[in-house]
Amino acid sequence: MRTIVPFLKDAWSLAQPYFRSEEKWTAWLLLLAIIAMNLAMVGMDVVLNFWNGAFYDALQNKDWRSFVDLLFFYRSGAHGGFMPGFSGIAAVYILISVYTTYITQWLQIRWRRWLTGRYLTEWLADRAYYRISLTGGKSGTGTDNPDQRIADDLRSFVGDTLSLGIGLLSNIVELASFIGILWGLSGAARLFGIHIPGYMVWVALIYAVIGTWLTHLVGRPLARLSFLQQRYEADFRFSLVRLRENVEGVALYGGEAEERGGITARFGGVMTNWWAIMQRTKLLNVLTSGYQQVAVVFPFIVAAPRYFSGQMALGGLTRTASAFGQVQGAMSWFVSSYASLAAYWATVERLATFHRAIVAARAASGEGVAAGAAAPSAEGLSLADATITLPDGAPLLAQQSLTLNRGESVVIGGRSGSGKSTLFRAIAGIWPFGSGTLTPPAGRRLFLPQRPYIPLGTLRHAIAYPEAESGFDDASMIAALTASGLGSFAGRLDEDANWAQTLSGGEQQRLAIARALLIKPDWLFLDEATASLDPESERALYLLLKRELPATTIVSIAHRESVAAFHDPHLRIERPGEAPGRLAEAATAEG
Repeated sequence: MRTIVPFLKDAWSLAQPYFRSEEKWTAWLLLLAIIAMNLAMVGMDVVLNFWNGAFYDALQNKDWRSFVDLLFFYRSGAHGGFMPGFSGIAAVYILISVYTTYITQWLQIRWRRWLTGRYLTEWLADRAYYRISLTGGKSGTGTDNPDQRIADDLRSFVGDTLSLGIGLLSNIVELASFIGILWGLSGAARLFGIHIPGYMVWVALIYAVIGTWLTHLVGRPLARLSFLQQRYEADFRFSLVRLRENVEGVALYGGEAEERGGITARFGGVMTNWWAIMQRTKLLNVLTSGYQQVAVVFPFIVAAPRYFSGQMALGGLTRTASAFGQVQGAMSWFVSSYASLAAYWATVERLATFHRAIVAARAASGEGVAAGAAAPSAEGLSLADATITLPDGAPLLAQQSLTLNRGESVVIGGRSGSGKSTLFRAIAGIWPFGSGTLTPPAGRRLFLPQRPYIPLGTLRHAIAYPEAESGFDDASMIAALTASGLGSFAGRLDEDANWAQTLSGGEQQRLAIARALLIKPDWLFLDEATASLDPESERALYLLLKRELPATTIVSIAHRESVAAFHDPHLRIERPGEAPGRLAEAATAEG
């Protein structure tokens, strides 16, 4: 119970928001329709139980008329009361079955769409995705591979919640429907002088309890193994995606053997855990298969004495066996669904831990340098009493202040690892580790990192990002591409390609410069955003920015003197040893 109760609470917290959302009326209507049709299926099973008894009685009595009527029409009146024919029962059964599946799939996709939208919104809100990537991406923290959680786990959760939930409800109703039938058919028995009414009901209960206990004993490790399998599969898939995204770097280094070794090692984790699942599943299948096979003949064995003593006709025997099977099957739902429940348990655990990580990350969004962010200032940007640390708490800057005035181009230098890029993240208001007050500048800000982000889609979409491409005309885009040295791509604006793979590192940085020319921000921050270009090209691009964006304040992180020449004043981060760094003015840029 110590594990079941938290699991049920997690499953409920994941499932119930949709049925309280703006789609609640449609959601409840579809769910109730699914429940009604599943209950109708149970009702059809009851009808088939009675039909089964009448049909076998007709066979035993060699009653041709009843035999034909029960197959194609119905039996009524002198033939023993109304009983629908099998063709009618089958037609209704098929119709209900088809529409049960159809409406279930309809609810599945609507529920999954809503959950996907909710998780995406919460994951991206308050830059929770960024904080999680810095603190929660390590194996075992419960927040690895968020892409799999959103794409795969949500799909599995919706499907399994409906199938297992409706299945459990149907089995409860089936138990309630058939237990009375079985009680009446089985009669009484005497055991050790004790009169036992409805003895087959008690036999079914004992059979189900023993099977459930043994199944749980054998299958209990499957939940944890399923959780680990999902993680290993995601890690393996991620390593393949990383190779696809970095094919040129791997080729230049000749790192094929190393990549193969790394990918093979990750697949080794998949195989090792899968082998453990295989061994446990084999034991579980031995138990459940034997349990189900014995259940086929077990009711006939138990009811045989009454049949051979003449207390029961053949039709009664088949009805008793059928009712016993339904009761025993309903009581054994846990046995037949154990593997699915283990996988569902793992899915719920992964989603619940992921959601808790998102909530924690959003709750911590008030922490960091931007925690006390003031209103935007028309004068410029300032950091007051800023302390910046790494995720592990190691200090980079301690109690430093910085003022950047509008219209004043500034270059920031320092040794590698001194914290220049982290300072930029703090200026952007996204670095969550540290403290201090950020006063952002008024107007549009654009940050260009050393490795530009190139989104999926057309070149038109890539150059306009993060703005909407519809806000710019073709002439402006072509002019920006041509000015930044990408004129050869001007005719490919509507080409949908993986531009992050198509463009070289230098071309990607030129595209980022074209993006700045197109958007025309009030403040432009460049974190070694031209480092992949030769000094002459770098100088030409800075001249271009100065000429085309005269009203833009430019702040750069750079090492080259050719870049520093376009800025005044110069700042340098000095970090002696492992002590926290400090900001100081420098007369010249660092070479």
